[in-house]
Amino acid sequence: MEGKSDQTYDGYIKALTDISRAITSDLYIEDLLKLIVMVTAKVTGVEICSLWIVNEAESPPKIRLKATQSISPTYIKDRSLDLDEGVVGYVVTHKKPLILKDVLNSKRFKEKEMAKKLGLVSMVGIPLKTKEDLVIGVLNCFTAAPHDFSETEVNLLRAVANQSAVAIVNTELMVKTRVIQEELEARKKVEQAKEILMINRQMTGEAAHRWMQKRSMDSRKTLREVAEAILLSYEIFNQ
Repeated sequence: MEGKSDQTYDGYIKALTDISRAITSDLYIEDLLKLIVMVTAKVTGVEICSLWIVNEAESPPKIRLKATQSISPTYIKDRSLDLDEGVVGYVVTHKKPLILKDVLNSKRFKEKEMAKKLGLVSMVGIPLKTKEDLVIGVLNCFTAAPHDFSETEVNLLRAVANQSAVAIVNTELMVKTRVIQEELEARKKVEQAKEILMINRQMTGEAAHRWMQKRSMDSRKTLREVAEAILLSYEIFNQ
């Protein structure tokens, strides 16, 4: 970690600023998670920074490693934990940070062989809390030398983690909103195309829909693309 507290503090402020800026950007979720770990690792000087996200879609829910700035194949392999498993599980279920001075001497830390291979010693796990106090993930920071994470460092990492949680939730919401908007737009175009077929070909609504579905399958195009082609043809020939 940084030796001078003022430099460390300035670094965290920059990290918060970068992540805050990402909240209003069009970053994909994978890019956002990568930005968070890259910025955090840079300003803290830790050996490895990683981000684990709770996947509620799985039954039972799992916590999966989603981003790290590490390029080691040993660390970036696909990994998942149960909600009550390991350091990450503890942080999620207890909703509070966990500090380990030496991961090799901790019963809770599961991946000792990986830590030995990469030379990891101390770590802190920080929950990513939303405004509703829901933990959606964990930010892990590892050092390559024994380190006592101070209260100030933990509080600053908490600020980064909470800001990250806001950014992640906001990005996921934007993606969902975008998908819903595209779906509604597609339905609207399909209905407009059906009306054109019903009028021009004297088809019933059901027959028009079946006709479009067959064209979609035969041409290997989506129903929306077929509808857009019908609308374009109608526009050209009726100008």
